[in-house]
Amino acid sequence: MLDAENKFALPVYTRKETQMATLNSLKLVAAKKSAIINPVQHRRVKICAKIQEQIALAKALQAGETYVPTRTKIITNSDGERVQVTQPKRLNAWWFTDGTKVFLQIRYGAKVVALNGKSNAIECTTPESLIAALNTVHEAVLSGELDGPIEAISGQIRGGFQR
Repeated sequence: MLDAENKFALPVYTRKETQMATLNSLKLVAAKKSAIINPVQHRRVKICAKIQEQIALAKALQAGETYVPTRTKIITNSDGERVQVTQPKRLNAWWFTDGTKVFLQIRYGAKVVALNGKSNAIECTTPESLIAALNTVHEAVLSGELDGPIEAISGQIRGGFQR
């Protein structure tokens, strides 16, 4: 029953069944979100996101454009209010040139991933081969081929925080 003076008043129910009629139309379950995330899968997702950024950077440089990823940051302005600001993210290329050759090093954090024990770089001759190499590494990470070296580097990084 609605109040005639206040058109925004909520209806008054007299029975509990009528209150739950809307919710009873849904399938209600007791669910608990798993707090444990597989660390191997987490590392794969993390490095794949970084590889995608490198692919976008390489494609932009090949097209003669600039690629500037952004991130949202909350800062306090001069009035003391907290506001959201979009800022450019710092992004360093994983490749370097030596004469006419381009060498691609896969990084996890600030460390270079050893690809097969001895080698730490992929030699590319053209910008197209650089993008193809990044796509191949992306597929290798998704299939789990680099889980061992990434896990070793992750252990080194975590060891640096423990004192």
